Amino acid sequence: MKLAPFIAGRYLFAKKSHNVINIISAISAIGMAIGTAALIIILSVYNGFDSLIRSMLSNVEPDLMITPVHSKVFIPEGEVYDWIYDEPAVKNMCCVLEEEVFISYEGRQGLAKAKGVDWIYEEESPLKDHLKEGEFTLHRGDIPLASVGSGLAYEMGISPRFLSGIEIYFPSRTRKISTSNPVSSVEFIKVWPSSIFSVSSDIDKELMILPIEEMRELLEYDEEVSAVEIRLMEGTDSKDLKRIQDEISSRLGAEFKVKDRFQQNESLYKMMKYEKAAIYMILIFVIIIIAFNIFGSLSMLIIEKRQDINTLRSLGAEESLIRRIFVLEGWMISLAGLFGGLVVGTAFSLLQQHFGFIKMPGHFIVQAYPVILSFSDILLTAVGVAAIGYLIALLPVRRFTVQDQD
Repeated sequence: MKLAPFIAGRYLFAKKSHNVINIISAISAIGMAIGTAALIIILSVYNGFDSLIRSMLSNVEPDLMITPVHSKVFIPEGEVYDWIYDEPAVKNMCCVLEEEVFISYEGRQGLAKAKGVDWIYEEESPLKDHLKEGEFTLHRGDIPLASVGSGLAYEMGISPRFLSGIEIYFPSRTRKISTSNPVSSVEFIKVWPSSIFSVSSDIDKELMILPIEEMRELLEYDEEVSAVEIRLMEGTDSKDLKRIQDEISSRLGAEFKVKDRFQQNESLYKMMKYEKAAIYMILIFVIIIIAFNIFGSLSMLIIEKRQDINTLRSLGAEESLIRRIFVLEGWMISLAGLFGGLVVGTAFSLLQQHFGFIKMPGHFIVQAYPVILSFSDILLTAVGVAAIGYLIALLPVRRFTVQDQD
């Protein structure tokens, strides 16, 4: 039996002569437990919202996207595209032509991001699962239709129930601007709204989906596209995605970029990581403040046990042994709180993850708060709280050791 842990354990559970030490120690352990549980729960909720945002964006963003480096458009042709079609992991590949345009609807004007898509996108679009109104279709006979984001539709008063069309304007690439008749220098098309979709606020307020033939007419292109979007089969792992991305990049060369979802929205995903790190640091700082209760209780315990300390010295105990006893005593208080917090935080997160008993207020995409418990978060929390408890326990021990030596 090791002497330092044994004596520290006896001090932890033994009744002190001053009851306030027991009270402060209990408050310290409870505070550490609450802080630990809160850290796990909040990180799990953040994981849930992070996963929700990623799943919503996946309905708009492809797994891989090919774009030119030095120009806005290109013609997708060559053996590399045959190779992509033959790749078993590829679900579909569609061409898009995207541009910022000016739109007008029943007297209201505004800007929108018009995205022209081909028939493959129209047939297999994941946006069909996010419609708020209408039916996702871009053709009704020879009439071109459009699907509009809910934010843009609300701002412009667009509805598929109305018979009015959306007028889309873009400056001509081939004609010079006429000062006498500026309208002659602008290309114009008209589409009719068929559906309203909702993915996220940033996307909903600007995006409009329409046939690529209409976009080519507006932008005066023949076969050009601004990007090729590639979606992979469900269940394709990150290794296969990386393999396909590298293979396409090597075949296309330096003239093209092949981006995965992270690279398509690099700033967004980095911001989400930084936000999670900031949340962790803020809650760790709160736990540090709570842990200073251990400093107070341990300082009072050292004062109370001065006679025991002198007895141990008389029996030949080294200063390092005495320091270990009280450091372990303070650390045990924090570890007791850590263990309790881990149990409560993990249990609460698992219950919410599987049963969703805490509901979201208002009309949100999900009914209950999304929670995803991550083992890495549990490990990071345990390491962080345990390290804080140990460092806080060192402070009063070093302080009183120096005073005794003086």
